[in-house]
Amino acid sequence: MATSIESASRSRPPLSSILPPLIFGTGTFNVQFHKDPYSLNTIQLIQQALTHGIRAFDTSPYYGPSESLLGDALAHPSIKPNFPRKHYYLLTKAGRLTADTFDYSPNWIRQSVARSLQRLHTSYLDVVYCHDVEYVSAAEVVTAVRELRRIRDEEGTIHYIGISGYPLSTLCELAERILRETGEAVDAVQSYANMTLQNTRLVGEGVERLKAAGVDVVPSASVLGHGLLRADGLPESTLAWHPAPVGLREAVRRAAAFCAERDEKLEAVAIRYALETWMVEGSVVGSLGDPAAGVEWDTGTKVLNRGKKLGVSVMGVSTVAELEHTLALWRSVLDGLDNGQQVASRAGRWKRAHEWSVYRRKAVQMLAEAVEEELGEWFNYVWDSPPVGFVNQLGRSDG
Repeated sequence: MATSIESASRSRPPLSSILPPLIFGTGTFNVQFHKDPYSLNTIQLIQQALTHGIRAFDTSPYYGPSESLLGDALAHPSIKPNFPRKHYYLLTKAGRLTADTFDYSPNWIRQSVARSLQRLHTSYLDVVYCHDVEYVSAAEVVTAVRELRRIRDEEGTIHYIGISGYPLSTLCELAERILRETGEAVDAVQSYANMTLQNTRLVGEGVERLKAAGVDVVPSASVLGHGLLRADGLPESTLAWHPAPVGLREAVRRAAAFCAERDEKLEAVAIRYALETWMVEGSVVGSLGDPAAGVEWDTGTKVLNRGKKLGVSVMGVSTVAELEHTLALWRSVLDGLDNGQQVASRAGRWKRAHEWSVYRRKAVQMLAEAVEEELGEWFNYVWDSPPVGFVNQLGRSDG
C-alpha cells in the first residue's frame, strides 16, 4: 500500500504548470565570480527580487556559500514574514563537491540533500538536480536519480528531480537512458551556455530530443556564457578559469566593438536575445508559472501569450542594479508577446510598451544576426566539458 508521502508525490502537478519562467540563479554568490561573496548585500538583493515578482531561486552546494547566503536571506526577519516558504520555489543540486571531485553515491546524495535543507532553512526542496552529469558515468547518474526518487517518495523532502550539465549530447543521452531504464522521465534538465548570442544549440539540437525523452521543463542558464558576452570582456574573477579559448574571446571582443559602434552594449543585446528567443523556442519545454510581469498572475494576466507556456531562463545577478536592469529587459520582452500590451497596461507601464518591445525585438534580431557574422567560425562553438584529461579526484590520495 502506498504511503501518504508516496501518494502526495504522485499527485503533484507537473513542474511545468507551476515553475516560474524566470529563475534567480545564485551561482554569482561564489568565489568564482566574486573575491568575497560575503560582501554582497544578499539580503537586500533577495528582498528586491521577491518584491519585484521573482518566485524561484537556483543554487548548489558547489557554489561556495551560495546555499547558506540564500537561505539566511530568505530566513531574515525583514523577508520571511512577508514571503513565507510557500511563496517561492527552491532549486538546488547534488553530486558535485569541488572543481574536480564528484560523488554520486546514494550515501552522499542523502547527505547532500540533508545539508541543503539545513542551509536553506526549509523542510523541502522543490527541485534537486544531479550537478554537471557529464563528469561521471551514466550508471552513476541513474543510481543518483533513483536515490533522489526514493527520498522524494519515502521522505517527501524533494518534490521534483532533474539533471544539469553542459554537453547537449550527454544531457539528451542521459534523459533517454533514465526513461528507458527506470520507466520514469526526469522532471527537468538544466542546460547552461547553450542558448546564448554565441551558441544556440539548445534550440537546434536539444529541445525536440529532450521533449521526446519525456522531460517536462528545460531551464536555460548562463545566458552570458559565464560572463563571456560582456562589452568589457571577461571579469577578472572568471578570466583564469573560463573555458573559452583565446580565439573565441577575441571574436567576442570584435562583436562587442560592433555593438558599441551602434550605441549598444553587447551584454544588453545578449541578455535580451537569449531571453526572448528561449521564451518562444523553449516553450514546448517551458512553464506556466508566474512570469514576474509586474502584476498579480492569479488575477487575469494569463492572457499573456494567450495562456501558452514560456521557455524558462535562469538569470544570474549580484547587485540590485543588475537585477533591475535584467527585470526591465525581461518585462520588455513580455510586453512584446501576444496580448503583452494588456499586461503592460495592467502593470502601469508605458501605454505603448508593446509597440516599443516589438520594435526592440526586430532591432535586437538584426544585431544578433550581425554578431553571428562577426563571430564567424566561433558561432555555436562549444568547449570540452569535462576538459581533456579530467580525472575525478574522489577517493584519490597524494600517495
